[in-house]
Amino acid sequence: MTDALELDTLWDEFHRVVNMTSQELAAWLRVQDAGEETEPLPEQAGPETGQHVLAILQKRRTDLTDADIDVMYEVVDAVNAEQDRADEPEPERADSDADTARRHRLMSLGHDPLKPDRTESRSQAR
Repeated sequence: MTDALELDTLWDEFHRVVNMTSQELAAWLRVQDAGEETEPLPEQAGPETGQHVLAILQKRRTDLTDADIDVMYEVVDAVNAEQDRADEPEPERADSDADTARRHRLMSLGHDPLKPDRTESRSQAR
């Protein structure tokens, strides 16, 4: 298990990068998997990691398992890597298919890149 200070840091970082609420993520996972032949039971919709993120959002910090902590590290790393790639200069594109696919990947992890940062929205509210 992770020590308390490291877990506190991870918890804060996870909740910084996962900027969707559990309700928003659950709805997204259901929409993403909806289709005539692909719709699973609503509580089983979406990729396994997305389902695990949803479960973590509904837990208290003291209830985390080692598997939860592993997923939290995975999600933080994946979102940060996607954001780093988005910051790199790219040649001009004729369409936004790549941006849409990137947004959908991130939303499946609980991060909506179009949503303002919580720190930005707090400072704007002042």
